[in-house]
Amino acid sequence: MARGIAPKRRNGIGMRGAALLIAALAGLALCLAGIWQLEAARAGLTITRLQAGTTPLTVYRRDGAAASPVVVIAHGFAGSRQFMEAYALTLAHAGYVAVAFDFEGHGRNPTPMSGDVTRVDGTTSKLMSEIGRVTDVALSLPGADGRVALLGHSMASDIIVRQASADPRIGATVAISMFSEAVTASAPRNLLIITGEWEASLRQDGLRNLKLADPAAQEGDTVGDPAGAGGRRAVVAPGVEHVSVLYSSAALHEARGWLDRVFGRTSSGPVTATGGSIALLLTGLVLLAWPLAALLPKGDAAPLVVPLRSLAIATLVPAVVTPIALRFVDTRFLPVLVADYLAAHLLVYGALSLALLRLQGVRFGPIAWLGALTLAAYGIVGFGTALDRYVASFMPIAARLPIIAAIAVGAVPYMLADSIANQGGHAALWRTLWIRAAFLASLGGAVALDVRRLFFLLIIIPVIVLFFIVFGVIGGCVGRRTGSPLAEGIGLGLILAWALGVTFPMFVAG
Repeated sequence: MARGIAPKRRNGIGMRGAALLIAALAGLALCLAGIWQLEAARAGLTITRLQAGTTPLTVYRRDGAAASPVVVIAHGFAGSRQFMEAYALTLAHAGYVAVAFDFEGHGRNPTPMSGDVTRVDGTTSKLMSEIGRVTDVALSLPGADGRVALLGHSMASDIIVRQASADPRIGATVAISMFSEAVTASAPRNLLIITGEWEASLRQDGLRNLKLADPAAQEGDTVGDPAGAGGRRAVVAPGVEHVSVLYSSAALHEARGWLDRVFGRTSSGPVTATGGSIALLLTGLVLLAWPLAALLPKGDAAPLVVPLRSLAIATLVPAVVTPIALRFVDTRFLPVLVADYLAAHLLVYGALSLALLRLQGVRFGPIAWLGALTLAAYGIVGFGTALDRYVASFMPIAARLPIIAAIAVGAVPYMLADSIANQGGHAALWRTLWIRAAFLASLGGAVALDVRRLFFLLIIIPVIVLFFIVFGVIGGCVGRRTGSPLAEGIGLGLILAWALGVTFPMFVAG
């Protein structure tokens, strides 16, 4: 019998080794393809980093371009310059001088947001002043011909609409995923509204603002004359929502075409919809996690088993109790918008879940520290470097390090509970969906209990969902290899704290 079994065992090891090799080669190929495409999109451009006071700028110019209009590009809430790069690259290739910047409190801008976020004469006014300062610097750049346009996404759409109405220098405005109450029948001049097909409420708002200029107008119509007295247009980018609209070829074409009409230009050059290239790179990094995790020492502990009853109690009780308990607690202890509450929510939810699991006899097992630290390093350094260059700011300024540390106090217990409930990567998909859905429902309950203060949590939920999808897969590779849910939880907790700490805007009242 022993002789009959041995070949199968050797064959099994060989098949697994071959699968790991294929995964490694495929992951590496995807990463290289994504990087090659993303770097090729920058070819022929000069990209320069400058400062407007404390505001960091990135200037994109086509090599050898004649003097041309400037386009100041503004990101949305919790975004950064990198988030808007598809528009900056497309417009720079078209011959414009594209200037992207980090709003106060965002990205690498060391000055926190301030004022009252609910009042136009509060935070909104301060951000308008910042755009004014950036516009001053942009118009003084070599290659600027004195004409200027504003382009902004989401939160920035309201800021640029108000600034364009107040600043007579602004010749055109491109508002992406716009929500603003400042639009009138004639202001701002030469307004293009771009909305994703799956942004139903914003589409209605865009059409309403188009009808202010002409009650008979419909989506896709152009009202007035953008090359003359002024015009307005509202269009829908097909098959995209609030984030993917930033990588839509249709949206990029519309933005470039509108600016050409306003400024009397005929542009050429590529439309750099970089979303597909970014997806290739990130997919490659996820795929590489499996063969890289196989290099870690293999754990010999039996897979963790969490009975269904224990799982239900450890997820549903914290999901209900946490938002209710924190409703009566002042969680404003960090100089960031909403992240202080989220850190407290993670801590209470995670601690309750861990306690309930332990009380029901679930054993957590040992900590594989090498696996935990390797997972954290791969997420923060490996993934983080790619994200910071091509997607959004991920490498923090010094002022954000204490914020990351404070969020980790809540993020690590939460991810420990999550990893144990997921049985160290061995749970069925339906269990994983249940566990994550319970947490997201808990956040939704918190928002419902305090909409005024916690509304911005709804905007950050897509970031958390993306974290679960991407890093959940990577963490599962480490958990299964090491046999240590605690290693998976610690590593993922540190990555989550880092991601939230570099994403939420820094903020001080007043």
